[in-house]
Amino acid sequence: MTPVKAVFLSLFMLSGILMWGAAIYSADAANGHPVVDGYGVAHAR
Repeated sequence: MTPVKAVFLSLFMLSGILMWGAAIYSADAANGHPVVDGYGVAHAR
């Protein structure tokens, strides 16, 4: 794999992971579920 292809693949994967995380976060927030990050820290109300 060339370095250019590796960079494009890495950016594509990173953007997909970020969009997936944003979708999960917003879906939980829209449905009234408490939003918890991966470390077990929840937003205090």
